Amino acid sequence: MLPVPPLSDLVDTGAIARDIEDDRPRLECGVFGIYGMDDASAVTVLGLHALQHRGQEACGVASCDGRRFYIEREHGLVGDVFTGSDLTQKLQGHSAIGHTRYSTAGGAFIRNVQPMFADLDQGGIAIAHNGNLTNFMNVRTKLVAAGSIFQSTSDSEVILHLVARSRELRIIDRFMEALRHLEGGFALVALTRKMLIGARDPLGIRPLVIGKLNSSYVLASETCALDMIGATFVRDVEHGEVVQIDENGLKSYKPFDTRAARPCLFEYVYFARPDSVVNGKSIYEVRKAMGRQLAIEHGADADVVVPVPDSGVPASLGFAEQSGLPFELGIIRNHYVGRTFIQPTQHIRDLGVRKKHSPNRVVLEGKRVILIDDSIVRGTTSVKIVRMVREAGAKEVHLRSASPPIMWPDFYGIDMPDREKLLAANHTLEEMRQILECDSLGFLSVDGLYKAMGHNRRDPETPQFTDHYFTGDYPTPLTDREQALEEPTSTGHLSLLASSN
Repeated sequence: MLPVPPLSDLVDTGAIARDIEDDRPRLECGVFGIYGMDDASAVTVLGLHALQHRGQEACGVASCDGRRFYIEREHGLVGDVFTGSDLTQKLQGHSAIGHTRYSTAGGAFIRNVQPMFADLDQGGIAIAHNGNLTNFMNVRTKLVAAGSIFQSTSDSEVILHLVARSRELRIIDRFMEALRHLEGGFALVALTRKMLIGARDPLGIRPLVIGKLNSSYVLASETCALDMIGATFVRDVEHGEVVQIDENGLKSYKPFDTRAARPCLFEYVYFARPDSVVNGKSIYEVRKAMGRQLAIEHGADADVVVPVPDSGVPASLGFAEQSGLPFELGIIRNHYVGRTFIQPTQHIRDLGVRKKHSPNRVVLEGKRVILIDDSIVRGTTSVKIVRMVREAGAKEVHLRSASPPIMWPDFYGIDMPDREKLLAANHTLEEMRQILECDSLGFLSVDGLYKAMGHNRRDPETPQFTDHYFTGDYPTPLTDREQALEEPTSTGHLSLLASSN
């Protein structure tokens, strides 16, 4: 499979260096919005702290006082970017939206950091977007041909241009008309001088929830952000729903044709925080159920169940409960590593896993260990952890994945490698076991994952969730990818501008 051509040849020295040895699925983005509260920007920053796990490259906040907009966007973590006691003076207003980002489309350039802002004939609008548009290049090329001028290589800017070009009279109608041109998975928050808008894609692939803080409405990617600011959960934004929040309260619109919801399974497997509730399901309880089902499908004669921290912990608890084996913290995670950059030698790279994970020898030595991870992507991190556990004295290492084998890449907001780089897509189970150097290897089945989600099995005719990374069943058209396969040398209208910021 050929990858989608790069969106830009733009060179940005502010881009984030990546560790090529890091095997974790890259998170998408987190969005937050609040309307009608003093110090809205400070509340938004607190909400972004709770959503930091959804993206660690960059963050931004846009606020409005009813007349003017204020915006701050930078590379870095929320706690590093938004510091000082003058935050509410720099970002004034009673309404604000925020974004924390990992770049899954467009590149890690400062001009792609959100929220993005545009001045329209009806006033300014700021927008923050979680997810990916699978027809971004197609729509962008048409807009450029019609005279639009782009300042970034982010798919989020397409939405601003579509809103600007709409001939509808009301801004909410312009917004909904723009959404009808989009394909893919998205959750959006937008801010105008008079309202906060939230939207979710027709299948509900990406999550968005509504909360209430006193008399103010809140929008957030996850309920953990509501907990952070002391807001109460009201409900999920429904799939295909647009909500308008203003001085008159909340109003709901359904601009899309009715379709069954298909939320992203990887939110439950890995992305969402364990204390969040997504589409009515506790992430913590679902992950424990995955572990219990994994023990039923792939038990082993062993002495101890050990999680790969932190995301493997709930599944390990479920596995231990089901199997009757003790749960132990055989690997200790260092939470103060910061970014890991490319190291100069292979030997140093091989040791790099110990910056994040350290073996607890007293738990591992002489034991037959069942090692539980949430997923296995390329296997580069997994093999290092298996070796580390063996070097700590483990007699046997039985590796288990609390998700099915990852066979296909994602195009809806997860930065997952091309298919030729996915371990399970290119090797048999026995070949993977040998590559990962474990005594046995087991993956949760697709139907087992659906059982953990409360269903008897996956319905192949109308799947209950978005699960293409396991099944190859993509729930929406992949217009950009299909065009790239047809014309692999075409790059469309791309920026050639080199910039230091």
